[in-house]
Amino acid sequence: MAQSGSPPPFPTTEVSSEMRKKQKQEDEQEPLGSLPEGPLVEILSRVPYSSLCRFKCVSKPWLALCSDPQVRKRCPQTLSGFFQRYSCDKDGVQFSNLSGRGPPMVDPSLPFLRKNYEVVNLEHCCGGLVLCRCGKSGHTGNNGYIFVVCNPATGKWTQLPPCPTEFDLRFLFDLFVETEQYLGFDPAVPSRFVVFLNLWNKVAIYSSDTGRWTVVQSGWIYGPRTMGYLECVFLNGTMHLLTSQPSILTVDTKGEVWGEIDIPGNVPQSCVDHSIGQSQGCLYAWYVDNPNTCQLSVWALQEYGSENWTLKHTVNILELFGTHHRKADESYKMFAIHPDRNLIFLTDGKKKTISYDMDNQEVHVIGICKKLWGVQPYIPCFAEWPSVAH
Repeated sequence: MAQSGSPPPFPTTEVSSEMRKKQKQEDEQEPLGSLPEGPLVEILSRVPYSSLCRFKCVSKPWLALCSDPQVRKRCPQTLSGFFQRYSCDKDGVQFSNLSGRGPPMVDPSLPFLRKNYEVVNLEHCCGGLVLCRCGKSGHTGNNGYIFVVCNPATGKWTQLPPCPTEFDLRFLFDLFVETEQYLGFDPAVPSRFVVFLNLWNKVAIYSSDTGRWTVVQSGWIYGPRTMGYLECVFLNGTMHLLTSQPSILTVDTKGEVWGEIDIPGNVPQSCVDHSIGQSQGCLYAWYVDNPNTCQLSVWALQEYGSENWTLKHTVNILELFGTHHRKADESYKMFAIHPDRNLIFLTDGKKKTISYDMDNQEVHVIGICKKLWGVQPYIPCFAEWPSVAH
């Protein structure tokens, strides 16, 4: 039994509260115990960006450290989530984290652009950059519309010069003629990007190297026939556009080398939901051979330029979703492939979105928006971008 006047066997509430306050101050002064900041920076530079975002919640010093451009620039980047839909208004564009949890890693409304433009429409996302069509109340080239390339992760952006006359956006919209806009960017060469405008038998190409547009005659024999801005891949300095044939049209960044690649396999006439993507440095193509049986085939062009495709995987999509029959109002499809893994993403268009590991054949349900439209994979980029004007 404790003697009268002796210290209590446990600290009083007041003491515990004071100790907690002191400990909190110490924690805020030193993010990770007594570990020097140099080694801590080296550790954080090796964790994925998604983890870096979560670490910001630890304390104010952690927030400052994880927001340091030098740390963010060095941390490995991979698929973080998906932009969805087209118009960048308050409710237009959504961004879903790959995990399906937590607040968006980037603000899909692109507030740094809204300070300068009244209209901001997201057109295409590639390699961490986003191509937008913007407008002001006054006329700013092309009767009020201008193209802007921005980096959602850093808030940096640059306005492109007005498009060539024959690609006058407002005039074409009034005629119900839609141009196709594509952005080409490789994070390995962060100082350079290209923008393609595809219209009938002409293509306009903007290069950040020259800072100007060049209009060239299309080298594709049968005209564009492309399927829109979602069905494209920029790889090996070449833009790849999917057609309805199905085949893949190609053009280099100067508009000098034009080509066409056949979709692999014996693609049946009933083929639906065919698309292309890139993963681990290879061009991928996939299609569902029949809307009722939903048999998915995934191919990879592992030796670029040879047109020798390798069948990577086949699977019945219905089985992945745990059903044996497709209802009339259901539309199953694969909409993306992970850039660094043999992992694909599929949806039933209504209730569920899943990921499927082709190596170990594991299925995981992910909490991405159920009704997917205009999905564009996003990989954050923190590399220096000398050509950015803002």
